[in-house]
Amino acid sequence: MLYWLLYQKLFPYLRFFRIFRYVTFRCVFASLTALLIGLLIGPFVIDRLRRFQIGQYIREEGPQSHQKKGGTPTMGGVLICISILVPTLLWSDLSNPFVWLVMFSTLAFSAIGFADDYIKVVQKRNLGLTSRQKLFFQFIASAAVAIALLVLRGEGAYSTRLMVPFVKGFRPNLIIDSLLSTHYFAWLAFVPFVIFVMLVITFSSNAVNLTDGLDGLAIGCTIIAAGALTVLTYVSGHAIFSDYLELQRMPMVSELVIFCGAMVGASIGFLWYNAHPAEIFMGDVGSLALGGAIATVAVVIKQELLLPFIGGVFIMEAVSVMLQVGSYKLRNGKRIFKMAPLHHHFELMGWSESKVITRFWIMALVFALFALTTLKLR
Repeated sequence: MLYWLLYQKLFPYLRFFRIFRYVTFRCVFASLTALLIGLLIGPFVIDRLRRFQIGQYIREEGPQSHQKKGGTPTMGGVLICISILVPTLLWSDLSNPFVWLVMFSTLAFSAIGFADDYIKVVQKRNLGLTSRQKLFFQFIASAAVAIALLVLRGEGAYSTRLMVPFVKGFRPNLIIDSLLSTHYFAWLAFVPFVIFVMLVITFSSNAVNLTDGLDGLAIGCTIIAAGALTVLTYVSGHAIFSDYLELQRMPMVSELVIFCGAMVGASIGFLWYNAHPAEIFMGDVGSLALGGAIATVAVVIKQELLLPFIGGVFIMEAVSVMLQVGSYKLRNGKRIFKMAPLHHHFELMGWSESKVITRFWIMALVFALFALTTLKLR
């Protein structure tokens, strides 16, 4: 909105507003706007959640040290989503379809998390949505993203070819070209791409959700992942950088730099209140939305295969749960970790909560830096 007003409408009369054409400048403004929104309305949101008695339920099977956190206001992801979406609407070019796509993904996964939190916290049904219900809605939302990308592919704005880290010439296509010429089964050509996008976005969303178990852990890792995505998005949309790094040139994705910048600012603002000891938790409404947003941006800029490094800690946490469940079922109740997700394992080893959080942040930073180095290691 402000981009439309200050640049498209006022620039012809006031040449100073030319500066708003640059995505780097608007990214900084979006990040600062998101940070201010989070800091300013954070106390109001916390107060309202306390008044409505929307407090976190702590599982009895979890670490005993967490029981004292029971009743801490949750569903703070609403604050995160507002802090991301409002600056994006203000500072991005709203004629860009990719901007609307990532905002849709964020809202859709946020709505799924909101429903889960509402059932658990407000209706006092501790289980919330069942795993099947949650996965069903996540698959529907991610399938909608995939179909939208296929439409944009038809318009020449998107490619379904994967960019493989460390390899220059190998770019497999997720569409089966041989089926496109068939009359009745042409639609089958797009199935591998849709399934791939569904799995990537759903897995990422749940991985962030599993990481959200300690004060500031998930949101701190999100700051780092969103920062790495900001850099990756910028170079993907920049003509000179993308050519130098031999990336697929995608001019339209440059507007997503504003969204990524807003995600960084919103996460920092939320961390102010979520830092140990936390005054508010993000809940599923925040963790599912952030995971969905991160994965959707990665899919759009063709960095899906870098997600294990961009969000390395998220992947570690999700894999630890998968290994724990698999070991328990296949090895007659034997466990690999003292408790899953992985951060609980280290807590039970005697690490303090602050130490676990800080060391996981360091690991997230190392993963993100490695993801950035792969741009040149091709």
